Amino acid sequence: MSPVNDQLKQFGWDEWLAEKAESNGLTEYRLARVVAVDRDQLLVLNESGEFRAKLAGRFLYMTENPSDLPCVGDWVRVQYSGSDDFGIIHDVVPRKSFLRRKAAGDAIEYQMIASNIDVALIVQSCQFDFNTNRLERYLVMVRNGHVHPVVLLTKTDLVSATTLQQLIEEIRGAGITAEVIALSTITGEGVNDVQTILQPGKTYTLLGSSGVGKSTLINRLIGRHILETKMVSGTGEGRHTTVRRELIVLDNGAMLIDTPGMREFGMLGAEEGIGSSFADIYELALQCRFGDCSHSNEPGCAVLGAIEEGSLHKAHFQNFLKLKSESEFHDLSYLEKRNKDKAFGRYIKSVKKDMGIRRT
Repeated sequence: MSPVNDQLKQFGWDEWLAEKAESNGLTEYRLARVVAVDRDQLLVLNESGEFRAKLAGRFLYMTENPSDLPCVGDWVRVQYSGSDDFGIIHDVVPRKSFLRRKAAGDAIEYQMIASNIDVALIVQSCQFDFNTNRLERYLVMVRNGHVHPVVLLTKTDLVSATTLQQLIEEIRGAGITAEVIALSTITGEGVNDVQTILQPGKTYTLLGSSGVGKSTLINRLIGRHILETKMVSGTGEGRHTTVRRELIVLDNGAMLIDTPGMREFGMLGAEEGIGSSFADIYELALQCRFGDCSHSNEPGCAVLGAIEEGSLHKAHFQNFLKLKSESEFHDLSYLEKRNKDKAFGRYIKSVKKDMGIRRT
């Protein structure tokens, strides 16, 4: 078993990562964790502090997929300059967990959000932002990356206790079993519950739409204003403030990754996350009369039966169908694209060979 660097444990380094680094031959040079990514430069952190680094030319040349480039939370192998205030990144240590989505727009590619995360705090406002379908989408993404989810319902000061209880019941009615914490950064209600979750040496991330109060919550947890926040509208809807992903080390040693609000996040390669988030539907499907039941109109369908008797919410099932169909469509498109890219790469190599071109 590979020894664990005790000085790096405070930043999340553990036995799993150490073994992966050793088995992949990544023990040469020192290790550091990515704190932020600014175009062609990265801010990284090790036992000596924060410093700037850039990607080695060979690493860039050998990397085919953008999702394989370093993202916030990654551990990287760094060669330092003589002054130790700048480094060259040669490799990324395999990720223990990750958050990724389909790239925005028409591109059929993965976009990395963050990596090596222990807990994702999924933030929804009790007022304008609350949406169980969106919450289920977040949960699929989180569980697909082997990250533990916790749901935060913010701005409880803007709704009545009855309304808050109805929102929680709606979450449970959708089959969502994740822990739910209701809080208000104005009254302080629930903030201590969030602080209790944050443990030294563990990494957390805040996920949610713009304006749900992520930056305000971080400032409350830190006890000082290091992230810019803006005034909210009369409806309680906040304005987007976070412009980049950034890892922040809290005073108690926990690490928190703030992320910009995501307007869209498509499903790609999310089969495992869908299976975990909609386990109730998969379990019901085992009871269907026919093994290939499509749960549309077949006799003896346990899923349709559960909907009819009210033990399974129709909206929950419809969202399952939507996310599953979306993921399968994008997965097929991604596979076709990768096959075309590989075929084109082989063609270029053959042309170079015929022309007598050799890489120097």
